[in-house]
Amino acid sequence: MKILVIGGAGYIGSHVVKSLLSARHEVCVYDNLSTGCAQNLFSDAGFVQGDILDYPALLRAMKQNIDAVVFLAAKKAVGESMENPGKYANNNLIGAINTLNAMTEADVRKIIFSSSAAVYGLPEYLPVDEQHPTAPINFYGFTKLDMENYMNWYDRLKGIKFISLRYFNAVGYDEEGAVKGLEKNPQNLLPIIMEAACGIRKKVMIFGNDYDTRDGTCIRDYIHVSDLAAAHLKALEYLQKNNQSQIFNLGTENGVSVLEMILKAREITGKEIPYEFAGRRAGDPAVLLASAQKAQKLLGWSAVHSDLENIIDSTWKLYKPSAI
Repeated sequence: MKILVIGGAGYIGSHVVKSLLSARHEVCVYDNLSTGCAQNLFSDAGFVQGDILDYPALLRAMKQNIDAVVFLAAKKAVGESMENPGKYANNNLIGAINTLNAMTEADVRKIIFSSSAAVYGLPEYLPVDEQHPTAPINFYGFTKLDMENYMNWYDRLKGIKFISLRYFNAVGYDEEGAVKGLEKNPQNLLPIIMEAACGIRKKVMIFGNDYDTRDGTCIRDYIHVSDLAAAHLKALEYLQKNNQSQIFNLGTENGVSVLEMILKAREITGKEIPYEFAGRRAGDPAVLLASAQKAQKLLGWSAVHSDLENIIDSTWKLYKPSAI
């Protein structure tokens, strides 16, 4: 199949491209390189530098005999989405509509969509399965849920079949070292820990140490990006075989606390990694864990790269050369 990977130069996108190429699919990356990295482009994949807000360019890329789309181009910083909702509405929502319209015009009828556990909001029960109520508590999560709603309608009206993959906390790097570009201005815990280990930042701020958890810090479900990439390949195979839209959680069903992540990183890196406790952030649940039973059953997928040591070690290998 010929796959258009929108956002394929980004952190998750580049790992997805590697997985697709390994499975001998033909891949074309469409990316504006605003957050993606040219260093993450593979020589055996095509590349179009373009924006999802540029409909004519998007349509031209879509008309290159594309069989399916993988969409990973959304803005994703939760805090920024609350401060600048217009930016997120413009990019995430209008960009998604442009993509669906271009697919319709170019007669492309399959899409794998990068969604998020942020669609659920505060968990009413654990682990969170796909039947859990969706009540986002930040604008980023709202855009992801709205994009899923658009895809539902385009399925009904235009016959575009989709699989929405609701990621929990994506971490780690390709163990073979094929993806080398680091995230720009990281907002997530592990890259921040790595920057502290390298001396790029002075310390890690831990928001809240009085939660009802085993060490008082928040617990999250961390999923290795190589496992996420493998799930995209499985999802594509599922669409090819069944031509049926689905939503899947992607997680490990196991939780790691913020403090456990820091202490394990200290052990692996041999660095001090200073940290400081601060007050809780509004909207942070104490524990957030996925149920991935549906993906295991219907896709035949499970997380095999996501043990804590591999998550940290595969990340440290990229950051280590810059350590002070």
